[in-house]
Amino acid sequence: MLILLPPSEGKTPAAGGDAVDWMSLSFPGLNSYRAKVLEALGTVSAHEDALALLGVGASLRADVERNTRLHAEPAAPAHQVYSGVLYDALDYNSLTPAQRKRADASVLVVSALWGAIRFADRVPAYRLSMSTALADVGRLASFWKPHLTEALLAATDGELLVDCRSSTYAAAWTPPPSQTVAVNVFTEADGVRKVVSHFAKHTRGELARHLLTRRGKAPQTPAQLLKSAAERWTAELVEGTARKPHTLNIILPK
Repeated sequence: MLILLPPSEGKTPAAGGDAVDWMSLSFPGLNSYRAKVLEALGTVSAHEDALALLGVGASLRADVERNTRLHAEPAAPAHQVYSGVLYDALDYNSLTPAQRKRADASVLVVSALWGAIRFADRVPAYRLSMSTALADVGRLASFWKPHLTEALLAATDGELLVDCRSSTYAAAWTPPPSQTVAVNVFTEADGVRKVVSHFAKHTRGELARHLLTRRGKAPQTPAQLLKSAAERWTAELVEGTARKPHTLNIILPK
């Protein structure tokens, strides 16, 4: 089982330490593409209109300035750098050593800057969305798609993929539908379902934590994933097709 996560919008900078060691990152075959994105990001972040070009507000000026020196910025494990609702719900720091080892092996974060990394990979904090278009790179989801398809083929072969990514990051890589389960979250009241956003992030983080901490073998099929999710939530499985993945719907009470 592999759990696919998006990065958080906000990131916690490392307090100190060494800069990123490119050759220690998972999927080193992506390094040339990472370098291309990093160079383009540094260039746009130094532009006088950087905030507008990156689609962020003035409160994030310091984050954008950091983008210009990412080669030298201190790096920390991805599970420390990524923060926010989903990562708070997953709560890596409270996991046991055995559970952390499972998380390091089982979680893939699809990133606008790094392509794909694992929790133990040490990276600096940065500001960049997958929906951004950079000069000489183009829209990042389109840029990464062929490279991730090639790089992740061996790592994901035969694995059940629990896809907790947002649509923005799902656009960067389409894994094989037959082995993928996308996770949706709804509220339901009086028989009426509504899609939720904030609580969807939180619930996906809770689902990831549940899968990493529950006893027994990790689910290997969509049906086993449904059974695991039903240990905590009202859930249903929508069967996939040759082109569409299975879907796990988690229904929260209103």
